[in-house]
Amino acid sequence: MNFFFSPPSSLAIKFAMAMKLGFTFLLLAVASICEAAAIFNPISESHKSAAIELFSPADGSFSSLEEAFEALRTFEILGIDTKPDLKDSTCKSVVDTLSSESSNSKDLYHALRVSSLLKCKINKEALTGVTSRLQGSVKDAKSLLDFYYSIGGLTLIKDQTSEVDVLLEDADGIFRSIKALSQSDGRWRYSSNNPDSSTYAAGVALETLSGIITLTSSELDGNLIEALKKDVVKLFENINKYDDGANFFDDGHQGPVSATSSVVRGLTTFASASGSFNIPGDKILGLARFFLGIGIPGNSKDLYHQIDALGCLDQNRALVPLILSLPATVLSFTSQDKLKVRVTTVLGSTSTTPPLSVKLMQVFTSGSKDASIINQELRFDPKEAIHTLDALPAGVDVGKYIFAFEIVLSDPEHKKIYATGGRTKVPVYVTGFIKIDNAKIEILESDSVETQNKLDLSGKNDVALSANHLQKLRLSFQLTTPLQNPFNPHQALLKLRHESGVEHIFVVGNSREQLKITLDFLGLVEKLFYLSGKYDIELTVGDAAMENSFSQALGHIDLDLPEVPEKATRPPPQAVDPYSRFGPMPEISHIFRPQETRPSQQLSYAFSGLVFVPFLAFLVGLSRLGANMKNFPTSTAPAAFAILFHGGIAAVLVLYVLFWLKLDLFITLKTLGVLGMFLLFVGHRTLSHLASTSAKVKSA
Repeated sequence: MNFFFSPPSSLAIKFAMAMKLGFTFLLLAVASICEAAAIFNPISESHKSAAIELFSPADGSFSSLEEAFEALRTFEILGIDTKPDLKDSTCKSVVDTLSSESSNSKDLYHALRVSSLLKCKINKEALTGVTSRLQGSVKDAKSLLDFYYSIGGLTLIKDQTSEVDVLLEDADGIFRSIKALSQSDGRWRYSSNNPDSSTYAAGVALETLSGIITLTSSELDGNLIEALKKDVVKLFENINKYDDGANFFDDGHQGPVSATSSVVRGLTTFASASGSFNIPGDKILGLARFFLGIGIPGNSKDLYHQIDALGCLDQNRALVPLILSLPATVLSFTSQDKLKVRVTTVLGSTSTTPPLSVKLMQVFTSGSKDASIINQELRFDPKEAIHTLDALPAGVDVGKYIFAFEIVLSDPEHKKIYATGGRTKVPVYVTGFIKIDNAKIEILESDSVETQNKLDLSGKNDVALSANHLQKLRLSFQLTTPLQNPFNPHQALLKLRHESGVEHIFVVGNSREQLKITLDFLGLVEKLFYLSGKYDIELTVGDAAMENSFSQALGHIDLDLPEVPEKATRPPPQAVDPYSRFGPMPEISHIFRPQETRPSQQLSYAFSGLVFVPFLAFLVGLSRLGANMKNFPTSTAPAAFAILFHGGIAAVLVLYVLFWLKLDLFITLKTLGVLGMFLLFVGHRTLSHLASTSAKVKSA
């Protein structure tokens, strides 16, 4: 929605303050009229940005082929190019999955789906082996999902090559086996052992049965196809509806986005296989409105379901929904804005839409059921693909309205191909410059005017008034629209601010042709807390449709009120400015402790050298004691344990050095515990060998 206006340069100063207030008022007002009508915009660049962010692989590759397909399918519909290195790594995963004997039908199905998008190079022998495995899975299938993955995989192979025979031998029997899982309300069960039915499963079943139709060499029993079409009609009889025309399916196991997407995918696949279905166009359009109305999902799974469903609706062969949207829903009388309408597919394309015209049929005043009959055709600009209403209908003034449009197809035969949904109601907000007249502020005493000052509410005012508690203050002014109709703003507030900071706000009333407020100070002394003195006067008038909304100071009034009684209510303490804590803090003076004296560098080096003296004494002691390696094990296993034992002791010494240099106590203790267990094991084996050798020598 466009909340910004383009006023003439001569009014720029007056509009500056209006924009500050008008933006807030406009948000509230547009939200209120959107309850009766809604705008559904096609896919935009924001969806592309969200897809790139949500589907970007963390380490350069997808975690699974299912995730890879969802990302690639979303990229394909949105027109996002796939990176070459990502394509190569994904195709390698596809080939590995198809050649692996441990891959089940689900793995093969996802691999074939990815291959259909990336056009991976798969040899005929591999596809022949996969086909044989999938055909065997069809014969052994026990549940709906078993059929779904197996038949879906065979359908994908058929679409990728004609050199492999993927036809089913007993298509009628398989069709009846799956049809037996259908329920009377159009939903389906996942298996004969599971009594729970699901809307999501209905979409899976439709997609699976559509695959059977394409995998048979002869036509199926016509009664089976007709029975399936009746199931689809029953399913749509239980569809959920919103007041804005959006339709969706809910499911106890899956969310509405995934459940509705499953039905759309199955429905469009069935339409491609069988040729048609008996679903009204308004329900098909309602499904498109549901997916467009949810905005941009926050997770990759829902985004895939949304984009995939819209892609199926855009490419289906039965009924293609057409979306009527408005580039701007806020029109300005001052700028003489023209109402523009765009008709596109759900993906925002205008090149594939048929020849058509757009008519404005009715204009409703928001909050009223009365409507003006218009029946006016909009002018079409073929270069911009925009339908334009050159002038607003007579009687449309500043305010909020609901415009009812109708898409008229030039060729009556296109009604069988495109779903327009009848009349589309959209909220439109008309803004304008509101004229302010007869503004005056008065001091009354006994209902007679004591003092009167005229005000220029479009300029500056600085009145100086005085009154006591026996007098009254009256403010009045008139507001008129560009069509000279009285205008009642959304908010008109009068504020009195005492010099101590205490504020009082009063609502300015509307009496038909003028806005007026009278303050009786005798009845307000308690509300004013008996505070005499100077009060600043400020008037705020704002409305979403009022381009010159304002909030300006009018001047001040000196009030002389009675003295404060003992039991009177005291004024509340004034709030502390929350931003005051971000101000400058008091300066802190601090004197750092002088650096301690240290020994000379030569003395430090000498001490470091003395550290190695015990190690040298240890080596000398070994040589004096006659240490030798005669008892070191010579056989392979004991020698290995002895080497590991001494290596473990060396590792402990290295750990001590690392602890001294950079490691903390916790890491050192953890590592020491692991090394201790290791030393305990290899040391025990080494000592056991030495004890055994010593016993043998003594016995000899």
